[in-house]
Amino acid sequence: MKKLFQIILAVAIVGLIYVIYVQISTPIRFDDEMKAKKAQVIDRIKDIRTAQRAFKSKYQHFTASFDTLTAFVLSDTLEMERKIVDEDDSVAMAMLKKAGKKNVEKFKVAVIDTIFAPKKVTRQAIENLRYIPGTDNQAQFIMEAGVITTESKVVIPVVECRAPYKMFLDTVNYRQEVINLIDEEENNFNRYAGVKFGSMESGNNEAGNWE
Repeated sequence: MKKLFQIILAVAIVGLIYVIYVQISTPIRFDDEMKAKKAQVIDRIKDIRTAQRAFKSKYQHFTASFDTLTAFVLSDTLEMERKIVDEDDSVAMAMLKKAGKKNVEKFKVAVIDTIFAPKKVTRQAIENLRYIPGTDNQAQFIMEAGVITTESKVVIPVVECRAPYKMFLDTVNYRQEVINLIDEEENNFNRYAGVKFGSMESGNNEAGNWE
């Protein structure tokens, strides 16, 4: 009887140790996984923001379509300017002036070859811009675009792109941790529970909530 009691006690102790281990290790493992996945999402959403800025620089508005944005990066061009001669070269400058020319030459460059520099991106990477990393190309970023009118009647193009935590964090293994994270972001910090840049309301098209 005494031996049976000792066995039961030992099993209970092992079980208690396991419960304590799970309670301590689960939040730590979730935090590590969340940071790794979030970093991937931020890296991709930065590329989306870069593409949107370039699109607006050419067309004076943003786009809500990933098809349009992808086609722009893969197939379109941007007009750039460069100096024809060194401005310290007085002879060359005099010849330009005599010919009635400005020391500016315009040229076109493929969008994909310039806007991400020095980072190199592939065609496949651009085609995958719409997909949230870690979702096996099943979940897409939510992207909106439009205009707002300020109190002074100025029309401003706006854009917003976001990925909710619940779309890219493992809610099967860490369901309660994700619920707690979302609750903390929305209720304690009063901010978007996920990764995003821009705003359809404020016209702040530059800021990302990770910065």
